Amino acid sequence: MSRKGCLGCSFPVLITIVVVVLAVGVVSLLSGALGKAIIGEVGLPELFTVDAPHVQLPAEVIFHIGGFAVTNTLLASWITIVILAFFAWAVTHRIKVIPSRLQNLLEFALEWLMNFCIDVAGEKNGRRFFPIITTIFLFVIMNSWLSLVPGFGSITYTVVEHGETHVLPLLRGANTDINFTLALALISFVFVEYLGIREGGLRYFTKFINVRQFGQGVGQLLRGKVKSGFGGIFMGVIDMFVGVLEGIGEMMRVVSFTFRLFGNMLGGEILILMMLFLMPFLLAVPFYGLEMLVGAIQALIFGGLTLVFATMAVTQHEHEAS
Repeated sequence: MSRKGCLGCSFPVLITIVVVVLAVGVVSLLSGALGKAIIGEVGLPELFTVDAPHVQLPAEVIFHIGGFAVTNTLLASWITIVILAFFAWAVTHRIKVIPSRLQNLLEFALEWLMNFCIDVAGEKNGRRFFPIITTIFLFVIMNSWLSLVPGFGSITYTVVEHGETHVLPLLRGANTDINFTLALALISFVFVEYLGIREGGLRYFTKFINVRQFGQGVGQLLRGKVKSGFGGIFMGVIDMFVGVLEGIGEMMRVVSFTFRLFGNMLGGEILILMMLFLMPFLLAVPFYGLEMLVGAIQALIFGGLTLVFATMAVTQHEHEAS
């Protein structure tokens, strides 16, 4: 019987793991900015050095298709679409009664998302909203996780403009581009407003422009009912003010959705770049796990809030009709 060491590993394996971790830690310390500030330059190969991070908010243009500029974030979002489509095809083109591991994983994820939609919106509306909410969730989380793949942002592309050579990252996380998060927020906004108009018709706009009480007050005032007329006008002004607040609140959803996803994803990317610069390899590993969790949470928040607002837009008119 082989002797066991710590955590079920034999002592030779355990010692090997410790030595490897220590070696990676020493190399990380010596090659990073933190080690260079403490110890100084030790002449390690360029392979082990990480350049100082350069943060640029606008996405870099890689090439043009006619007059359409293709940025590195747009290219990354196309890759995300291809990966999701391939993953769906790989699972569904041979569905088995006894599922494979990949099919079982997809069925578990979809079943969890379906139950989440039903719990929030009810059986009928949950199934209606499931496709769009699932699409948003998978798209956001895959964009977040794709940018964590080692080497994702290290692939460069050389562009010559006006006689000057620029080395640009070929790929960049789509969630770190405010144009992408704004487009996704607008899709969510249009989806919710479409549901509200479809369910309530023109009555849907009364929550933004509500002059009914004001008109009734003016009518009572003209008929000589001064007290009730001024009371109706006063309440009508309040209703109109509330409508303005409702409109501002609707528009602020777009701003909130845009900057929440953009800020969290960009901040996480900058954090990882700084950790890689200070102490490559070892110090950045825990933050990769943290960013995977943050990406999943942001995808759930984006999809979940869209689901909540869609449910509110539908149920409000269902209650009025009943």
